[in-house]
Amino acid sequence: MNLCSDAEINALVAAIQGNDHDDLAQVDALLADYPQDPRLHFMRGSILAGRQRPIEAHAALAKAVTIAPEFHLARYQLGFFELTSGEADNALSTWGPLLRLPQDHYLRHFVEGMTHLIRDEFAEAITLMRSGMALNEENPPLNNDIRLLIKECEKLASDGRGENADTDTDQSLTSLILGQFTPGGTRH
Repeated sequence: MNLCSDAEINALVAAIQGNDHDDLAQVDALLADYPQDPRLHFMRGSILAGRQRPIEAHAALAKAVTIAPEFHLARYQLGFFELTSGEADNALSTWGPLLRLPQDHYLRHFVEGMTHLIRDEFAEAITLMRSGMALNEENPPLNNDIRLLIKECEKLASDGRGENADTDTDQSLTSLILGQFTPGGTRH
């Protein structure tokens, strides 16, 4: 498999972090030369998700995982994207291999926490997500997203909602929280 250089990846990451409006064009140019580089598909999917182009984003993230099934971060993000798109079963299926990671791997804790979150089990979700954050030295920016989820879970738990939520509602509390993480949702 022919992969682009670390220097090219680093330049691309800098462009994305700098809100460079040509970032998608830069990824696409590199993909023309390195069509089997899963990192590029992952970046493309992330950019497209941020631009509210969910169908293309899903396809790009899925391509990254297809090319490199052991690309754990891409698998996690694909599952999270599916979860925030209302596809909890698909997310759980996508995350399945991450549950075989070592017990001290942060992504395993995040996935286990999300599994509890899906069931509106906020206390368990918070505990697992916090332990994942403590273990996460590989990707500190991901902790920011997890921190936001924990904050929302804590609000609902302190309101006495969560495990004792009204089951007659059309939408679970978790879907309301995760709606804030969809490309069209608000992230304050």
